[in-house]
Formats: sequence, C-alpha cells, structure tokens
Amino acid sequence: MSRIGLVLTPGFADWEYAFIAGTASPFYGIDVRFFAPVPGQFHSQGGLAVTVDSGLQQCLEWKPYAVVIVGGMGWEQPQAPDIGDFLRASRFAGATIAGICGGTLALARAGLLDTTPHTSNSADYLKQNAAHYKGEALYQSGTRAKAADRIITAPGTAPVSFTCEVFAAVGLSPEHVLQLRSMLAAEHE
Repeated sequence: MSRIGLVLTPGFADWEYAFIAGTASPFYGIDVRFFAPVPGQFHSQGGLAVTVDSGLQQCLEWKPYAVVIVGGMGWEQPQAPDIGDFLRASRFAGATIAGICGGTLALARAGLLDTTPHTSNSADYLKQNAAHYKGEALYQSGTRAKAADRIITAPGTAPVSFTCEVFAAVGLSPEHVLQLRSMLAAEHE
C-alpha cells in the first residue's frame, strides 16, 4: 500500500490537503497519516481544531512514499519550523517531497528548490520568505503544480493538480489520476 505523510503546522490551509486526505484512502487504498513538527492540538487557517499525535521522526520511521508539506501563513513567519533536516532525510530515504503554497517555503529553505524546476505563489514570494533560496533561475510561473526529480510544488490556488501529482508520485495509475483530475475540474468546463 502506498503511503503519504501530510505535515501540518498551526494555521495550515484547509483546502490545500483536503483532496489528498479525503480521497486517497477511501477511493484508492493509499494510507494517509498526519504529522507535525511539534505534535499537539492546534487550529487550521479556517479554525478547525486538530490534534496531531505524531512527530517528524515518526514520519521518517514510517517511510512514506511522499511527504506533503501543507501550506499556511505560518510558513511566512520568522518562527516557522525549520524542517530542512527532516526533508533532506526523507528525500534521501526515497520519498517524493511535495509543498504547496507556504509549504514551498520549507522546501526552499531546505535547498530542495535550488537545482530543480519548481513553482510556488511567485518567485518573489520565495525570495522574500526563504533567505537562502537560490533557485530563481529554475522557477516556472504557472497555475498548476510542477513535478520534477521527485519534488512537487504548487501555488496555493492549485490543490487539484497538486493532488494529482502527489497521487501519480505514489503510484496511482495514470487512468485513475486522469479520472480524478477530470472529476474535480468538471465544474469549470
């Protein structure tokens, strides 16, 4: 069974992980678990109270196929958690690393976007909020998620393409990925 580790922080963006959490297990048999840099109870950006019992070390030990860093405005703050060691260790262990919106800042701070084509909310967003970001030449502006070299990035407005890229990375068949993308995009046709 494929495994996806979703990393939440206080103030996480409710809509950015919802399609992954809501469809992975019941429809595709993908095991999804939640982790946090500091386990405990906190609230989402929309006010949802959650309790996350597992930390990042437990995520590493679980060996997910993909680690997803859920965005939120907390990643823009000076006190945002430094999870670079965790991200690099997860990547070294073979996991795909994915970040959406503010979650891309964690990837940039870890140096994972310095040598890989990527996207985010904007190149300026990464430069302003990730002091040592050096990947500006590889930044690709767009409205959809980008996947390259086991790194997936997306602006906060792209939860559908982000979900599809994450599911493809953990081995969901192209037919199922296309079916999901078509279903979630149908209202825009």
